[in-house]
Amino acid sequence: MQIDVSKQPMGRAASVIANLLRGKHKRDFTPNLDGGDYVVAVNTGKLKLSGRKVEQKVYYRHSGYLGGLRKTPLKNLIQKNPSDVLRRAVFSMLDDVKFRKAMIARLKLVKDETHNFKVDKAI
Repeated sequence: MQIDVSKQPMGRAASVIANLLRGKHKRDFTPNLDGGDYVVAVNTGKLKLSGRKVEQKVYYRHSGYLGGLRKTPLKNLIQKNPSDVLRRAVFSMLDDVKFRKAMIARLKLVKDETHNFKVDKAI
């Protein structure tokens, strides 16, 4: 499936993508099986964020050592790679099951409209 992320805010697009990757839109959804679809997200370079998230949101990671907290502002991450922001949002919305990495591997992110992926349906 193909979804255009420039038409809606990042959180709404990420929740739709997470449901498609998980397979919750199908009639035969089973929580312990991986039955989701491939998703191609286009226009990730034109990602919209609501409110003042660009200035305020910060991603944290810790190395495990004392004083090892690292902060990355969303502003820097958008300038470097806007697709990574959407990938992080979708990854955190997926259930923590053992096939979560396989689900996120089926997500293809494209910065503009053109791509070489075969798409069955556009949303």
